[in-house]
Amino acid sequence: MSEPPLLVAHEGPVCTLTLNRPAALNAFTAEMHGLLRPALDAAAADPAVRVVVITGAGRGFCAGQDLADPAMQGEGVDVGAVVERFYKPLALRIRSMPVPVLAAVNGVAAGAGANLALCCDIVVATRSASFIQAFSKIGLVPDCGGTWLLPRLVGRARALGLAMTGDKLSAETAERMGLIWQCVEDAAFAAAVQALAAKLAQMPSRALAETRRLVDTSAPADLAEALSWEAQAQGELGRSHDFAEGVAAFFAKRPPQFKDR
Repeated sequence: MSEPPLLVAHEGPVCTLTLNRPAALNAFTAEMHGLLRPALDAAAADPAVRVVVITGAGRGFCAGQDLADPAMQGEGVDVGAVVERFYKPLALRIRSMPVPVLAAVNGVAAGAGANLALCCDIVVATRSASFIQAFSKIGLVPDCGGTWLLPRLVGRARALGLAMTGDKLSAETAERMGLIWQCVEDAAFAAAVQALAAKLAQMPSRALAETRRLVDTSAPADLAEALSWEAQAQGELGRSHDFAEGVAAFFAKRPPQFKDR
C-alpha cells in the first residue's frame, strides 16, 4: 500500500508533520489538506506538544497546489473556492496555534508551499532550498496569505518584485533580505532543526503564542481580511483566459501566451 500524503511523528514535546508526496515535490492535494488540518488541530489540543515542525519528504518542501488534483479539474473550476476551502483555514490555523510552528524547508518551496512556510513562526532552510512565488506564471495572485506576508517580511518593493516576476529566490538570499530566519548548510540542517525545536519546546509556549498574536495585529489589516481578498481575486482570475492558458502551458511544458487585460 502507498504511504499517506502526510506523516505525523512525535518525539517528546515535538510533533513533526511531514508532507509526503515526494514524487510530486509534496504538492498539495485535497487529500493532503484533509490530513494536515486535523493533524494541526490534534497538535493544538495535545498538552504534551510544545512545538510543531512542518517539513517535506524527499528533495522538496512543497511545490504548492497540484494542478492535476481533482479539486482543480473541470471546466470553470472556482480557484477562489479552493482558496476559501483549503488555504484560508490552513493559514489561520497555523497562525492561531498555541505553540510555536517551525518550517523546516528542505528543498524548493513554491507557490502556496512557499507561503505555507512563511505562515510559520520561524523558517529554517537548507542552503540548497529555494522560494518561488509562482502564481504569476499561471495568471494568479499569491495566496495562502502571501499578499499579507510578503510586504510585512521584506517590504513593498521586494514583495512586488518577488510576486510579479515569480523568480526563484535562494535560501541564502531569503535569509539576507529577512524573508526567513536562517539558512544552514544541508549537512547541518537536521541537527539545526532539532536543536531549535528542542529550544522552543523548553520555552513558555503561551508567551510565544501571545508574542505572535501581538506582532500580527500590530498592522491595520488582519490576515483573515487579506485571505478573503485573495480568495476573491483568485475566484475572478480562475475564470480568466490567462489562468486556463497558464495551466495548459504548464502541463504542455511550453511558454504560456497570456492575453488578458
